[in-house]
Amino acid sequence: MIGKITGRIEYRAPDHVLIDVRGVGYLVYCSERTLAALPGVGEAVALFTDLVVREDLMQLFGFTTLAEKEWHRLLTSVQGVGAKASLAILGALGPDGVSRAIALGDWNAVKAAKGIGPKIAQRVVLDLKDKAPGVMAMGGTLAVATGDAGAAVIETPATAAPAPQMSPSAQADALSALGNLGYGPGDAAGAVAQAAGEAPEADTPALIRAALKLLAPKG
Repeated sequence: MIGKITGRIEYRAPDHVLIDVRGVGYLVYCSERTLAALPGVGEAVALFTDLVVREDLMQLFGFTTLAEKEWHRLLTSVQGVGAKASLAILGALGPDGVSRAIALGDWNAVKAAKGIGPKIAQRVVLDLKDKAPGVMAMGGTLAVATGDAGAAVIETPATAAPAPQMSPSAQADALSALGNLGYGPGDAAGAVAQAAGEAPEADTPALIRAALKLLAPKG
């Protein structure tokens, strides 16, 4: 299994890059968002990768963070979602957007990705809702290129508007606390994601309080 590629970009295409690793070139397919984040031709790059092996095909898919790679793995586990569809979803929403959409049950956000219909979007949300908390806790992990190719940090795309980010541990701690209180992982993840979206700089106690208010019975 090839889990990470570190080298220099030889050329860029609309859906992939060729990365030279000490004289060996690897074709790595990426989402539009990931491609927009990569440096120029001739520059050092590091990507986490997932290798897909079939009878007549071997393909590498590249991701800037471990959270993005994990979402790709989970998305492609959903019936009807192949690698191309997964990259379309990640390209449209990014890993944080996918986490939030699934945690909140917002299948319309998933449907906004190119080529994703309502049935597939609903299936993605239903199948992965309870898995969102674990991936949300991974958010913020960045790939760093080191070694002979030099050092490079892969960051979020320049086209994405920067927003205040809370520590990933705050969301993870809040999810753990709600779980200890007896809330299901899907409901807890949805409440934490919504609370985090409304107050991106909230600490763990504030996040828990806000999520509990959202989970309180209405009426």
